[in-house]
Amino acid sequence: MLDTFLSRPRWIALAVVSLLASASLHAAFVSEYKSGIVWPEPPIVSPGETAADPPSDAIVLFDGGDLDEFHGGDKWVVQDGYAIARGGGLTSKREFGDCQIHLEFATPEEVKGKGQGRGNSGLYLMGRYEVQILDSFENTTYFDGQCGAIYKQQPPTVNASRGPGEWQTYDVIFTAPRFREDGSVEQPAFVTVLHNGVLIHNHFELQGSTSYVEAPKYSKHPERLPLNIQFHGNPVRFRNIWVRENIQPLVGEPPAEATENQPQLQKPSAESAPAEKPEPNAADKDKSDDSDSA
Repeated sequence: MLDTFLSRPRWIALAVVSLLASASLHAAFVSEYKSGIVWPEPPIVSPGETAADPPSDAIVLFDGGDLDEFHGGDKWVVQDGYAIARGGGLTSKREFGDCQIHLEFATPEEVKGKGQGRGNSGLYLMGRYEVQILDSFENTTYFDGQCGAIYKQQPPTVNASRGPGEWQTYDVIFTAPRFREDGSVEQPAFVTVLHNGVLIHNHFELQGSTSYVEAPKYSKHPERLPLNIQFHGNPVRFRNIWVRENIQPLVGEPPAEATENQPQLQKPSAESAPAEKPEPNAADKDKSDDSDSA
């Protein structure tokens, strides 16, 4: 029995060697999957120190200094690194289509009003598709009008609001709609929204523009339009607003020839296409007719 016990390490070692040899043989005879697609190199983007800081390819609209990137900023107050909504909304001087937006806001610390009258503002994508801003911390209102709602179209999946006066974040991924020449919708708009890091809309399909008085509807507009930040009578604060436009997926070139592992990527060539069946000549057709009649 002692001999058996002492011999076990040897058998274990032999088993390990056998497994390694088997794995090596398997790797030698199994071919690697390769799509054959020629991809462009992804550009290098340096991220910010935190997820909220703008990456190197971001367009910074407001960093706490001034509101020169907006029309209407002369009516707002900038202090201590943030802007306070006063006397009208902001409209970005730049125009955007598909984009990623980061924005931080804080509703008034001193609670006044209720429902829609409490900390109301909004982020308008392309000036017509609103992501609602509201103090929704222990504040009851209609669900498709609370903070994070796609206004009058879709409530947020959860209420991720912080308390009055606390800084909150929106991270928005927006795909602009596409229109045909006749004005009909070729592709609707889509939006993904994270509120304070919590997903509240996942690729939601917009039904059209958002409105307080009208049902959602699309009307043809340019591919790029400004962003708007609404003033709704409440001194909502904003800071750290930036946009990224480089959000389209990379497009690679398909392989010139079929690969062993993915022949379906290769379009059939003229040589490989099945030959067309020749039309029968008159004599053959007569014989065929005689055969059928028999």
